[in-house]
Amino acid sequence: MGIGELQTIATVSAFIAFVGVAWWAYSPKNKKRFDEDAQLALDDEDIKSLSDEQHDKDK
Repeated sequence: MGIGELQTIATVSAFIAFVGVAWWAYSPKNKKRFDEDAQLALDDEDIKSLSDEQHDKDK
């Protein structure tokens, strides 16, 4: 087995891993989870409650 065959195996393995990750990320069953996660940075209620808790801990 030469270096060319090893490079081919590595390239095919990387491509299969990429396709697997892309399939997982765009799978319809994960859409709800990713939509909720995307809103975390915009959710002011959680930020305010966390900052209030942090202020209480600092006292």
